[in-house]
Amino acid sequence: FDVSGTAPRPSLARYSSITDCGAPAFRMSSTNRCTSAGASPGGLFSSQTQASVVLDDALSNVKPGSVVIIGENHGLKTHQTQQLAILQILNYSGLKVSLGMEFFAYPDQPLVNRYRSGRLNEDDFLKAIGWGSLDFSYYRDQVAFPDRSNGGRTVALNAPRSLTGKIAKMGMASLTPEELAILPPNFTVGRESYKTRFLENVPHQMPAADMDRLFTAQSVWDDTMAWKAKEFLDKNPKQVLVIIVGEFHVQYGGGLPDRLKARGVSSVLTFSQVDTRNFNDEDLPQLIAPSPRDGVRADYLWLAPAEQ
Repeated sequence: FDVSGTAPRPSLARYSSITDCGAPAFRMSSTNRCTSAGASPGGLFSSQTQASVVLDDALSNVKPGSVVIIGENHGLKTHQTQQLAILQILNYSGLKVSLGMEFFAYPDQPLVNRYRSGRLNEDDFLKAIGWGSLDFSYYRDQVAFPDRSNGGRTVALNAPRSLTGKIAKMGMASLTPEELAILPPNFTVGRESYKTRFLENVPHQMPAADMDRLFTAQSVWDDTMAWKAKEFLDKNPKQVLVIIVGEFHVQYGGGLPDRLKARGVSSVLTFSQVDTRNFNDEDLPQLIAPSPRDGVRADYLWLAPAEQ
């Protein structure tokens, strides 16, 4: 993809020629899914009906001013392909599409703008924003996708890692006035059910105070992304904002979806990308069924054995 202005669109043939179950099915029949002997289960499923669906039908009600959240496992080629398919279908339906990135801290928006306009090369951009260990090739095409000629933008959404790292280690009381000013207005930690799931996934037992600080830092990520997404849509109401985040931020609505709605974004559609390499056909119903405790994982679940 070229980053000097309008991002070229990948052709439909790029996707339709792929036969792996993780590939986008632009006109997949409602019964088409991978359930052959020995294969991992795959397909796009509605959490409401637990039936397989066509991707363009899943996106058919997206309107300007909406947010589409894609929860991924970081650094998987299959998930990149699926994300590009979502972006492509929204674009072909006539919508103006922008992209929000969890990986970009919002104070770095000027650097993102310079990169997208071709005034900053990729190596210098990644160095300037402190890009981590993931290969940027997994996200290059998505970052370059928004068409700048029709107002599409690539939006840095997250809080700086230096801020959330300090909160996780030392708590909110340790923040300076300058650091407090970086927080979203009226910052609120995530709801109790989200905290419960978060603490269940902390790999090591810690004192309660340490766990609370970790969850507060997690909540700063979610609420900052929601704040900056709402701010962008208020200024660009004709855009659809597609946000790529880690899947935990999407699961069961308690993280980013909850904070978006609290901040006034009424139209939020969620996708959960699930790597099924360690699952088999018998696991499929449990994967797509609502949790008895937490409800649906996302509006749509995209199951596929992921390629790295």
